[in-house]
Amino acid sequence: MGKKGSGKPIPKVEVDLDLAPDRAIELLDMLKTRFEKNMARHVDLDWESVKARLEAHPAKLASIHAMESTGGEPDVIGFDTETGEFIFCDCAKQSPKGRRSICYDGPAQKEREGKGVFPGGNAVDLAAAMGIELLDEAQYRQLQALGDFDTTTSSWIKTPPAIRDLGGALFGDRRYDHVFFYHNGAPSFYSARGFRGTLRV
Repeated sequence: MGKKGSGKPIPKVEVDLDLAPDRAIELLDMLKTRFEKNMARHVDLDWESVKARLEAHPAKLASIHAMESTGGEPDVIGFDTETGEFIFCDCAKQSPKGRRSICYDGPAQKEREGKGVFPGGNAVDLAAAMGIELLDEAQYRQLQALGDFDTTTSSWIKTPPAIRDLGGALFGDRRYDHVFFYHNGAPSFYSARGFRGTLRV
């Protein structure tokens, strides 16, 4: 667990939504390259349509930038025919490196800090700051159907209130070529656990 062992302080996870015009161009080029290299994630979708939506919604592109800058490697994994929205998700093979050693939510983080232990942040508040949503169980399974993710890490997922009210929180991973869901105390945090998010554009 990230709080013990070396005794080194854990850096706070920083959310960067400041996207300069030149960086926006670079980001779009990067997203295009990733999109074209992973067509199996978005069969029958085309990049120009995705690009047009991103350019029309600069706040969403800034959220994509926050996902990218924390190691999420966001990519399109779906399209909502009713709303015309493209669905982005963190597609890094392992849980995003820039979002690890975090508790599940704010109350859990405060509980840990009250004991003199300081995690890097918490998944719920970081997702909100980035403008994205934590994956739930169904969305996590949808992502795992597109490839092998979290084979050596794990990711917090959206936890039902009935579980959270009792102090727990859920996370998922892939082991033995199967997707598993587990529970931990919400204040726990690990150097190999972050969170994955989704964004509609």
